[in-house]
Amino acid sequence: MKKLFITLFLPLFVLCFCQKVELKAVTDSSQIFKGEIAGVPVTMQLHFAGIADCSLYQYFVDGWYYYDKYQKKIPLTGIYDYGKLSLYHFGNKQKQNSKLLKDQITSPQKVEKTAEIAEAMNPKESITFTTDNPKENSITGNFYMDKKTQPAKLFTGNDMIYRYNNYLTLPNNKKINTFDFINKHGGNQLISYASGDNGNRILLYFEHSSNFNACGKCGASEGEKGYRILYFTKDWNYKNYEEFLTESCLENIYDTTETKSQDRKILKYKIKKSSSTAAYSLMVDIKNASIIKSK
Repeated sequence: MKKLFITLFLPLFVLCFCQKVELKAVTDSSQIFKGEIAGVPVTMQLHFAGIADCSLYQYFVDGWYYYDKYQKKIPLTGIYDYGKLSLYHFGNKQKQNSKLLKDQITSPQKVEKTAEIAEAMNPKESITFTTDNPKENSITGNFYMDKKTQPAKLFTGNDMIYRYNNYLTLPNNKKINTFDFINKHGGNQLISYASGDNGNRILLYFEHSSNFNACGKCGASEGEKGYRILYFTKDWNYKNYEEFLTESCLENIYDTTETKSQDRKILKYKIKKSSSTAAYSLMVDIKNASIIKSK
């Protein structure tokens, strides 16, 4: 009986303890949203259609929406502007006016005049959404047609179409996206993971742009570099994370020196004093997925 018990449960034991942590980077350029217009359920798909000028927070979108009951696609074009969505349907002139709209919006100043430029083309319908409170799980807006205004809503807390997703697959069949709780830049690489008395840890190395706006501060820089430790409970429920910079245009951190142990399991960094931070040292323990920061 004992041998039978071991035979039956050994595969389950092996499965539980061989579950790995994996990271997969996926860049999305299209999103499907569920929502409603005047209380009627709708589905909307939008895709990235090019940057208006030099900021990845301001870009053109194309797509469609339909009322779920009828599923007849109505084409849309417009602008994503730092969370605000302005969308237009021009009827029989959709293709012609979509191109004209893009040709006229060539700078941040022109983006601010999107509504004025679009209205001059007499859209048949227009929809606007504004992320006033990003912590909410819905985004409200308005639907305009025949000089009438109706309420509109998207059932999401984030209407960004272009996304740098970094999906972490965890034991216990859990999955999280660093896009949702670290930042929108992605650029994470999985280094190691370990367990301790207080739970589990994941060590990530990251490199990403300093600023999505290429025309803004540090827009042309080599970016931000460093490490992050993500902390989890013993059941792999996410708690929080810490970030440790080794290079940064935004923080004026340059000329960092790095040394490695013989087995390359310990990395040491010396970060010089900058205009915004005091000098400090980092000891990165890859085997134990931990970092010690000292003066």
